[in-house]
Amino acid sequence: MFRWTLPQAVCVLSACVCLVFTYEDDFEVNYTDTFYNEIGDGETPEPTPTAVPCSSRDLTKWDKLFLMLENSQMRENMMLQYADDIIKVEMESLRGQMLRFVAQYGGSCGVAVETAGRRMALQLEGRLKETMERFKSRDQTSARNSAGTSDHLDERLQQLLSATLLHATRLAKMEHSCLRNGPRAGMGMDVKTVSKLPEAAGNQEQQVPSREGALDGFLAALQQTREELGEVLRSSRQRQLPAGCEMALLFPMRSRRIYTSVIPEVPLSVSSFTVCMWVKPTAVSNRTVLFSYGNRRNPYEIQLLLGQSSALFTIGGEAHLVEARGVVSGSEWIHLCGAWTSQQGLATLWAGGKKVTSTPGVAEGHVIPDGGSLQLGQERNGCCPLTPSGGSGVAGFEEGFDPKLAFAGKMTGVNMWDRVLSEGEITQLALREGQGCEQRGNVVAWGATEMVPHGGAQFVN
Repeated sequence: MFRWTLPQAVCVLSACVCLVFTYEDDFEVNYTDTFYNEIGDGETPEPTPTAVPCSSRDLTKWDKLFLMLENSQMRENMMLQYADDIIKVEMESLRGQMLRFVAQYGGSCGVAVETAGRRMALQLEGRLKETMERFKSRDQTSARNSAGTSDHLDERLQQLLSATLLHATRLAKMEHSCLRNGPRAGMGMDVKTVSKLPEAAGNQEQQVPSREGALDGFLAALQQTREELGEVLRSSRQRQLPAGCEMALLFPMRSRRIYTSVIPEVPLSVSSFTVCMWVKPTAVSNRTVLFSYGNRRNPYEIQLLLGQSSALFTIGGEAHLVEARGVVSGSEWIHLCGAWTSQQGLATLWAGGKKVTSTPGVAEGHVIPDGGSLQLGQERNGCCPLTPSGGSGVAGFEEGFDPKLAFAGKMTGVNMWDRVLSEGEITQLALREGQGCEQRGNVVAWGATEMVPHGGAQFVN
């Protein structure tokens, strides 16, 4: 088979070669262009018309604004929808978690919360009742205080305190005797009674702690009552005038028009003196005038002043200043005295009956001149009437009164002597429960020397 196929293939190949050589000269390739594509100088091709696209009218600024608003509204709606979807999903998740939590811990937590709430409500109710009772008792006490006199109130409070102490002592003795004689309660009884001793002993053992608790509670209540009565007594004493004084000068506020003029019956030309008074300041500045004497030549001859926590004393001018720090605390009654002698220039300050400072060489040899004016609660006196413009127009009293130096509070027991009092005399004057107001000075005497209040100053009981 192969022998016949090979000769056939050779014959076919030779036939193809013969055909190629036969038609080779008939095929010619023409490389020239079949069209003319050159543009001359004088020929201008006409433009080919193109289709015009769809034209839109120009938008005005209002159209643009409305388009922006529509876009913003669409975006806002999309954001709101998205937020609502998120909130719904989160709320559903939170609700599922809360339901699982309540299902798991609801029983025990609910009981605990309810129990704690009841306890807190009971405690608050008890404290509220206790507070209301205290307020009622204090209101009743204040009403009794205002209805009765101070002396009767002190006597009643002292009697009540004594009775409270007596009852406390008796209860203590009773408790001691009960605890001591308890085991011997069965001695001297008959046989029937002795047979009942075990039951009685058991009951007695149960009753003793209850009695002890009741006695302890009663003693605690008595102690609390005693403390409250002590507070009432202290507050009533604070409202009372000290040293047996029956009236006081009230300076309601700090003002240039509120002061009190003092008109001594004897000349004020002295070479030694002592000034004492009780004061209860409402507000104290760096320099508050209590007692001031001066004339046209020197308005600062004698001054007794208060600072924030100190007392100050000047003689013959501000150059001669004596100061005691830490003697004034709060708005409480305090007794102050200032003493000076020209012989040695010794100036002494007393506070609460105690000597707080003493300085020699203060205005030594100086004599307080007569012819000045004395006032309480202000630095410059009332001898020089103020002009409508606010100044006095008198040399030595440049601007009249200064409201920053004015005293506000109460003042009583103002006295002045033309000598230096002894330590024992000043101590007696400073006794709060004493009768210091009965000891009056020979230059200025409280309750006897003429004192004229000005502005809003007034005498009170």
